[in-house]
This record gives sequence, C-alpha cells and structure tokens, in this order.
Amino acid sequence: MGKEHSHALPRATSEKSLWLALGLTSTFLVAEVIGGLVTGSLALISDAAHMFTDAAALAIALAAVKIARRPTDLKRSFGYHRFEILAAAFNALLLFGVAIYILFEAWQRLRQPPAVETTGMLVIASLGLVINLVSMRLLAAGKDSSLNIKGAYLEVWSDLLGSIGVIAGAVVIKMTGWLWVDSVIAVGIGLWVLPRTWILLKESMNILLEGVPDGIDVEAVTRAIKEVPGVRDVHEMHIWALSSNKTSLSVHVVTSPDSSYDRQTGAIRSMLADKFDIRHSTIQCELTPCGDATDATHWIEPLTGLSKRAENASN
Repeated sequence: MGKEHSHALPRATSEKSLWLALGLTSTFLVAEVIGGLVTGSLALISDAAHMFTDAAALAIALAAVKIARRPTDLKRSFGYHRFEILAAAFNALLLFGVAIYILFEAWQRLRQPPAVETTGMLVIASLGLVINLVSMRLLAAGKDSSLNIKGAYLEVWSDLLGSIGVIAGAVVIKMTGWLWVDSVIAVGIGLWVLPRTWILLKESMNILLEGVPDGIDVEAVTRAIKEVPGVRDVHEMHIWALSSNKTSLSVHVVTSPDSSYDRQTGAIRSMLADKFDIRHSTIQCELTPCGDATDATHWIEPLTGLSKRAENASN
C-alpha cells in the first residue's frame, strides 16, 4: 500500500495567511467605500464591492478551515470537509450577484455620466492595487490544494485587475474629460469576473454532486485495475471527491479463485495511490460478478480460510 500523505497546506500556515489577507482587505475596504462616495466614481465603488466580496470570501475560508478540523461523529462519518465546497459555492454566487449589480448600475450611468474626482480615484485605486498584490502573495501557496482558498484567491485576483482598471480609467478621464470611461471600466470588471466565477461554481457543484474529479480518467483507472495480476473484471466503480484534495473510490473486482484476498486488495490500493493519487479506496473482491451471484461471493475466500483453520483446530 502506498505511503499516506496530506495534500492540504499546513493548517497554521494557511490560517495565518488568511487572517493577514482578511485584515488588509477589510481595512482598505472601509477607505475605498468612503473614497468612492466622495469622488463619485462608479468604477471605484465597483472595486469596493469586489473588495467586500474578497473580505467575505476570506472570512468564509477561515470558517471552513476551522469547521473542517472538527472530528467525525456518528452522524457525520466523513467529518466536515465538505463545508469547504459549500463555502466556495457561496463565494461564487456572491460574485455573480456583485457583477450583475455593477453591470446594471454602469448601464444606468452611461446614459448620464456623473462628475468624477480623478485624483482621489487614482490614489485610492493605487493603494488597493498594493493591498491586492500582498493578499495574492499570501494566498498563492494554497490555491492549488484547496478549492476554498482558490475561491478567495480568484476574488483577490479579480479585484487586483479591477484596481488596475480604475487606475487606467482615472488617468484617461483626467487627460480627456471622458466621464463615460468610468462606467466602461466598471462594465469591464464585471464581464471579466463572470466567466471565472462560473468555473469556480461549476467545480464546486461537480464535487457536491459527487462527480468525477478533474484530472481523473475513469477509463484509465479501469484499465490499470484490470492490469493488476489476478484481476479478471471490474464493475460498479465510483470515483468522487469529498473535498478539493480528498478523492475517493469504490469498486467491485472479480478475481481469480486462487487469488489472495488481502494481497489482491493491497496491490490495487497501492497502484491507485501511486498512479492516480487516490488514497481513499473501498475494494470488494468477488469470484463472480455480484449481479450473477446468488450469495455474498466476496466472502467466500475469507470464510473458507476460517473454516479450514477451525477444522484443523478440532482435529
């Protein structure tokens, strides 16, 4: 059997990064909202709205980290790891709502662009850019190992591009006086966020619906199991993910009559861990396919062994 290892970030490291990013984001959020209202910039308010979703995403990510630590119990034998996926799905829905609101508000403003104070807009957006760069740096290490942290990372990434857009808009308005540029930048931010939000939501829903995780080829897994010595056929195979870094598999394997139950399951588990990084597997060995069997054939070999030992002991 393959050696066990954890795919998650060290908890102390990921939690500390989330706390630091949350502190920076929340502090600047207040300043950006005030700045957007004072300068009258929709692009700046749009950026502040995304900053709010950043803070919400980071807070939810922290809650998910803490809740996922709870031990399993009689009602939740898998523990609370899936809360991470619920948090990611919620973050995606939150981003959808913000993007749609900004698009609607920008459309209203395009017909009658209000005055914008470009100097304040430029200063605040520049500070936001720095905050987002720092937050992205803090979250970069965990984005590939946790869908939850990936959601928070995407929030910060979208806000970083929003800050760049606001800076560009402020410069253009200051040089040309084209007030409609502010609304166009806000629309651009909203349109950029929507497809990436859809990807995050789709990944979250795939896990919640117990779909096959990305990167797993079911046909390749089936072929690899059949190539294990002693395996005659494979059926009833299911592959799903409990969370973004916990892939599970269950399968029925038809084996040769002379195969050892323990060695057979051990060889399959080791292969799954080494080739596909699947380390949570349930393997049912059968002498005939369960659909054709009239009894619990996967227990024949173990029970036969017990009967022989009992017979020898009585003699």
